[in-house]
Amino acid sequence: MDHSIATWAILLAAAFLGGGLNAIAGGGSFFTFPALVYAGVPPVAANASGTFALLPGYFASTWGYREDLKAPATLSMRSLLAISLGGGAFGAALLLTTPDDVFRAIVPWLLLVATLLFAFGPWLLRTFKRTAGSGEAGTWVQACAIAAVSVYGGYFNGGLGIVLLAAFSLLGHSNINAMQGLKNLVSSVLTAIAVSVYAFGGAIFWREALVMMLAATVGGYVMARVGRRLPATLVRTVVIVTGSIMTILFFRS
Repeated sequence: MDHSIATWAILLAAAFLGGGLNAIAGGGSFFTFPALVYAGVPPVAANASGTFALLPGYFASTWGYREDLKAPATLSMRSLLAISLGGGAFGAALLLTTPDDVFRAIVPWLLLVATLLFAFGPWLLRTFKRTAGSGEAGTWVQACAIAAVSVYGGYFNGGLGIVLLAAFSLLGHSNINAMQGLKNLVSSVLTAIAVSVYAFGGAIFWREALVMMLAATVGGYVMARVGRRLPATLVRTVVIVTGSIMTILFFRS
């Protein structure tokens, strides 16, 4: 682990940008994960530590979108939270059983899928039929989709916001700010339980994660307030461009 001033500066900058990106578009781990790997943290531990560092930013971002937060039309808020907890715990447990070299090989493919899903979300939404008589998908469809994304988020936090926004688009959600609020809430819940599993498994580099946490919290709240006023097209562009760049970088590493 490199503890030089330059490395700490990179980690702090990555955490601030990661928290901010999570607030407006998702994909904060696109910054924190490579920064921690660059600093010498093994891939699995880098994912776990970066996830822990971004956790307060998720809560801050959720608070930033508090005026827009509401449950899906066909799924209660209590059910949404329970599904997020269960999926996040399962994904985190799965991560702890994955060797570092295997996880390193999987990462770019996970980022590629996440970016493509969000980029083509609107087209997919027009292609597939919605639940008859409802603008949003039915209860079981919403529950299964959120469960699958929660497992993904517990396993690999990178691009979580992108995948959640893509899922909400496919499920028939149309209000971008309401989607952002739900995305931040689900991310907060599943990340909290995932971090608990990571900690139990000894996968977190505590000093690095705690320092990065401060910067991520500030970035998350600041950008959440700014992001509510940004055009939906700009938000989507930020997601797609960021995801594309980081996917290419991970494939070349």
